[in-house]
Amino acid sequence: MLVIDDTGDRKDGSATAHVARQYLGSVGKTDNGIVAVTSLWADARCYWPLHLVPYTPASRLAKGKSDPGFRTKPQLAVELVEAARQAEIPFRAVVADCFYGDNAGLVEALGRAGVAFVLALKPRKGIWAPDDAAHTPVEAARELGWGGPGRPGPWRRVTRRFRDGHTETWWAADATLGGWGPDRHHRLVVATTDPATLPKLTTWYLLTNLARPAGRRAQQAQLAEIVGAYGLRNWVEQGYKQVKGELGWADFQVRSDRAIRRHWTLVCCAFSFCWHAGQAASAPGEAPAPSGATTGSAAVAGQAPARGAQQRLDPDRDRRAGRRRGVVAPGAAAGAGLAGPVGVAAALLAGMVDQPAAPAVAAGA
Repeated sequence: MLVIDDTGDRKDGSATAHVARQYLGSVGKTDNGIVAVTSLWADARCYWPLHLVPYTPASRLAKGKSDPGFRTKPQLAVELVEAARQAEIPFRAVVADCFYGDNAGLVEALGRAGVAFVLALKPRKGIWAPDDAAHTPVEAARELGWGGPGRPGPWRRVTRRFRDGHTETWWAADATLGGWGPDRHHRLVVATTDPATLPKLTTWYLLTNLARPAGRRAQQAQLAEIVGAYGLRNWVEQGYKQVKGELGWADFQVRSDRAIRRHWTLVCCAFSFCWHAGQAASAPGEAPAPSGATTGSAAVAGQAPARGAQQRLDPDRDRRAGRRRGVVAPGAAAGAGLAGPVGVAAALLAGMVDQPAAPAVAAGA
């Protein structure tokens, strides 16, 4: 999946590019800071940062929102999706939270581009509809009916499997709301742990343009796929924790747009290098984790060590044990005094050195 999201960090003053008073998701309120819109490739096994671009608030532009250079976050998100397509990054669908799912412009842009999507909706965001019809996603979900596990009605059982091995039983169904319906171009899929009460924290209202298959079994399989697709969105939050807590995403002391983009790109390169180095350091059959990642948080398959343990890179550990580390980059000889082959990291950085200013969409790792 291609996960779209944004992240903000506090920054003082106004001399640094893109810094202004704006909503910062990391602190949950409006504050002085900087925001980046990002894309992340993810599956059930791993996740990688793809592209990023800083968001420039209207207050920073001479003509405000009418300035030719102004782009909303959803408009920047559309650019990131196109950047991934131009780079020929394969993905099944675009996944994003309700900030993007409730934006009609983004939904229409993805539809025109022929891109599949699974986007969250706010439960109580209303639409125009007849008085006797549902007006919000949560009302549409309640109209589905529920007679218990023995008489589920339109609900279908979905099993979610997590990396630590445990499973959860969820229920998913197609609902009808306005112009959205099971056999229409846009579908409203409701997924929850309890169709009777629709718990706030474990109920998703998802808008998708994936066509509904004809067969009953195929419909149930696709509902499981849609629920699993949106479940992968959590990896973007985990990725933010790692690049900020371990790799210094927000710890830059530069001011220009170009320097900020380069710092973020270096952080993404370091994140990717940690994946490569972690894989080389892992024992056969052992799942890798990014440096500093808490066990159980990295999106990889395999047996996890005890909860709370941390897997860090120790170049000397294998040498002391008389083992030879795996080669990360082909053609780089592993030897005494070499902490680890850096061919991959060098290749990632080669395109950045001695290049002109970053383009409108700056590539990450």
